[in-house]
Amino acid sequence: MRKGALAPIAIMVLIVGLIAIAIRREEGDSPAGGGSRLSVTASFYPLYYFATRVGGENAAVSDITPPGAEPHDYEPTPRDIVQMSSSALLILNGAGLEAWGDKIRSDINPGRTRLVVAAEGLATRTLVENGETTTDPHVWLSPPLAAKMVGAIAAGFESADPAHAAGYHARADSLEADLAALDRDYRAGLHTCGVRDFVTSHAAFGYLAEAYDLHQVAIAGLSPDAEPSPKTLADLAGFVRTKGLRYIFFETLVSPRFARALAAETGAKTLVLDPLEGLLPEEAAGGENYISIMRRNLANLRIALQCP
Repeated sequence: MRKGALAPIAIMVLIVGLIAIAIRREEGDSPAGGGSRLSVTASFYPLYYFATRVGGENAAVSDITPPGAEPHDYEPTPRDIVQMSSSALLILNGAGLEAWGDKIRSDINPGRTRLVVAAEGLATRTLVENGETTTDPHVWLSPPLAAKMVGAIAAGFESADPAHAAGYHARADSLEADLAALDRDYRAGLHTCGVRDFVTSHAAFGYLAEAYDLHQVAIAGLSPDAEPSPKTLADLAGFVRTKGLRYIFFETLVSPRFARALAAETGAKTLVLDPLEGLLPEEAAGGENYISIMRRNLANLRIALQCP
């Protein structure tokens, strides 16, 4: 091999090493906890929120998916990969949400980085798309299942940093109490609605619908970027008219054009139903979080479902 052929490899190794050093200096954290904060990385916003609540002052939590990005399609940068590989705790959703998840799981050093796959054992719904059976990863949108995700995350914290286990446990209990209150409000708020069907941009709300005896009908499948066929849109228009639905839901991180086209075709209005796959930059800056947006979703569901 010519000497010059080694140059790109050497440069890449140097870049990765410098990124790792920069991350360490920025965070000032010990990957194993030690006397400073636990280094934690989450793959996207809901897991970041749960981890921040559980970790409290004992953890420095990073979110791989930046505000405004869609986690189904986001590709980690080299810096992201170093961040994940050098963390004491890495939290993934699993069930196919992270397209890169299997690769990073095979690459991390289990002696250095503990892994929590928060939806493991909880993602039980499947859909058939293009002749293939696909697992629905959107577990976090069901408050009862979100509480179980928090339990798995808390166990990961306690395992990675036993010295602060009591604090992690207490903060997880507080978050689980908030999720239980959210669940009670959803049950009370949706129990007597005159309509049980809703149409949304993509099939993200199956676990939520299952928890509260609702029926989700999606314009696209599990991927928000999938485009419906003309026949699908025509069938949906017939469904909306037959059921007398007054609203079509759209999302904040993907184009609303199909939802708006369906609404225009049927005389319906549009509302946001947020799958919480990420925050918009202005939402993050304004202090919005998982709980506040889930409550906004409840308010919009009550409007669309004609709840008294």
